[in-house]
Amino acid sequence: MAKMVFQLERRVKIQIRELRRKTRDKAMAMRCQIVLLADKNRSRRLIAEVVGCSVSWVNRVIRRFRLFGTAGLEDGREDNGPTKVDELYLSILYDTVDGSPLDHGYKRPTWTQELLAKVMSRATGVKVHRSTMSRALSMIGARHGRPKPTVGCPWSKAAKNRRLNKIRKRLEGLAENEMAFYVDEVDIHLNPKIGPDWMNRGTQKQVLTPGQNCKRYLAGALDAGTGRLTWVKSDRKNSLLFIALLRKLAACNPKAKVIHVVLDNFKIHDSKAARAAVKELNGRVALHFLPPYCPDDNKIERVWLDVHANVTRNHRCAEMPELMANVESYLRNRNDRIERTVRRAA
Repeated sequence: MAKMVFQLERRVKIQIRELRRKTRDKAMAMRCQIVLLADKNRSRRLIAEVVGCSVSWVNRVIRRFRLFGTAGLEDGREDNGPTKVDELYLSILYDTVDGSPLDHGYKRPTWTQELLAKVMSRATGVKVHRSTMSRALSMIGARHGRPKPTVGCPWSKAAKNRRLNKIRKRLEGLAENEMAFYVDEVDIHLNPKIGPDWMNRGTQKQVLTPGQNCKRYLAGALDAGTGRLTWVKSDRKNSLLFIALLRKLAACNPKAKVIHVVLDNFKIHDSKAARAAVKELNGRVALHFLPPYCPDDNKIERVWLDVHANVTRNHRCAEMPELMANVESYLRNRNDRIERTVRRAA
């Protein structure tokens, strides 16, 4: 590969170094670096490898510098006219990303940058390169992630909203001697939940699994006012687990005349044994059932996600007692953090 025949005056070299040091524009710093390396008689390919760009871009930078001097280091696209990716373009892109290519007549269910550029060209009349689309996606804060699987609620939208609004108003109008909790159960598996983690390039971490899975279950109640969690555990997920939680709530909150419990429609919550237990509590517990398949409206779901992220995902516990001890330790520490926050605010 031919070398760059290039000689810079000392004054110009100092000027370019100073420009490279002060600029906040990464592309400008790279152009300065290309010129400085060319002055050291480096080959075009070596310069491209060092800077992290293409050989053709090295050639363009050197050509502009020879023609215009240090002024040629400025972004040549400034003379192209108005910016293509303006606020209107980004606003339309934001709405487009929220949808699917299927909404625009394509059979592909997921977006690529090239397909987004094509759809946006039809919507706005502005054609952009894939690299420009990549920058535009970064500007709107888009990320390449995994969608969340959901099941649609079988109720009509009106019926669903009526139930949710009724529960919301009831919780907002609590008397001083009333409390509200969000209730749900979580499965703890000895076989680790596999999730993303940071790894060095060229390596892949391994998570040892015990092979024979074992399960334990927690039933939890999230205080709607304080965020504290009350829980019970069992080796079976049945009505007895749910009943044990209700009795613990009643015992731990003796001053509460009525304990309102927001929960889903899982069968153990509305079994004959559960209804009998509620009746035995003499009106101290009132159950409020959410519409079917509405996990986002049960605030305790966020706690279970945190438990998996902080304890069960990719865990290394060989025995269930160790794993359960870690889970309960995390929940106790969580309650302690909430209490410290409340004391500081008081």
